[in-house]
Amino acid sequence: MLKAATGIQPKKHNLKGRHFLALADYSGEEIQYLLELASEIKAMHKQGRQQPLLQGKVLGMIFEKSSTRTRVSFEAAMLQLGGHAIFLSSKDIQLGRGESISDTAKVLSRYVDGIMVRTFGHEKIESFADSSSVPVINGLTDEHHPAQVLADLLTIYEKKNKLKGLKLAYLGDGSNNMAHSLLEGAVKTGMDISIGCPESFSPLADIEAAARAEAEISGSKVVIEHNPAAAVSEADVVVTDVWTSMGQEEEEQKRFSILSPYQVNEKLCRYAKKDFMFLHCLPAHRGEEVTADIIDGPHSHVFDEAENRLHAQKAVLTALLS
Repeated sequence: MLKAATGIQPKKHNLKGRHFLALADYSGEEIQYLLELASEIKAMHKQGRQQPLLQGKVLGMIFEKSSTRTRVSFEAAMLQLGGHAIFLSSKDIQLGRGESISDTAKVLSRYVDGIMVRTFGHEKIESFADSSSVPVINGLTDEHHPAQVLADLLTIYEKKNKLKGLKLAYLGDGSNNMAHSLLEGAVKTGMDISIGCPESFSPLADIEAAARAEAEISGSKVVIEHNPAAAVSEADVVVTDVWTSMGQEEEEQKRFSILSPYQVNEKLCRYAKKDFMFLHCLPAHRGEEVTADIIDGPHSHVFDEAENRLHAQKAVLTALLS
C-alpha cells in the first residue's frame, strides 16, 4: 500500500460532500487515501468484480471546453460504479444563454448527486461550488487539473512503488493547469518537483508560494528552473504538456519560439535517471513539446496514465458521493 511510500499510517477519511477543485484543498493523507481507494477499485475492475458503489447516483457533467478523456472517463466511471452521468454542453443549457452561475448551480444541485465542471477560469468553478449543495468536481480549469494529476500520481506509484523522495521534472509552460496541479500534488505526497520553464511562463506566484510552504511541511523541494537540462537532471519522472492550450491559439507561434528549448527529447532526457518514466496528459503534439521517440518509446507510460483517469476518478466519485 501507499503507506510504504509516504510513511503515513493510512486511515479512512470521510470526504463525503466535499468539493474537489484543487489538490491544495486536500491534505497529504487525504490524497493518499484517494490513491489507495483508486488502487483497490482498479484491482476490482481488473478482476471483473462488480462495483455498485454509486448505485442510483447521478453525476451532471458541464462542459465549456471540449474533451475526450475527461468525458469518457467520468461517464464510464459512473456507469461502472452503478450510477449514471448526464452530459451538459454549455451550448445546450441556460448557463450558455445568460443564466447566472449561482442559479444554475442551485437548480442542478436539486436534480443530481454531484456535478463535474470543465471550464476556463478557475474562479468560475469556485463560484459554482459556492452555490452548489452537492459536491463539485474540477474536470479542468485554466489554473488547475486535479483529476489528471491524481491519475499521474497513481501511475507513478504503480511504476516506482513509491512517491516520497522521487524527483518529478515538468518541462514547458509553467503557468498552465498541469504545472500548478503537479506542484500541489508533488509536495503533498513528499515528491521533489522541478518546473523547467521560461521566466515569462513561470507558475502563478500564489500557487508557487503555497507549494513552497507545503514543501516545508512534507520535506519536499520545489525548484523553478529556467535551464531545461538542470530541471531534468536526475529526474525519476519527466512530464510535459502541450504548449498551446484551448483559448490560446492566437499565441501559438509566439509560444512555439519561446518554449522550443524545453522540448522533451532524447538529448534532454540523457540528464534524467536511466530508468526515468515519461508522462503526458494527452493529447500530444509529437514534434513540438515531445518527440515521437520519447512518447512512443520504452520510458513512456502515457496510456497507463490515461487509463488511470478512470480509476482515480472512480475513487474521487466514490469518496465524495457514496
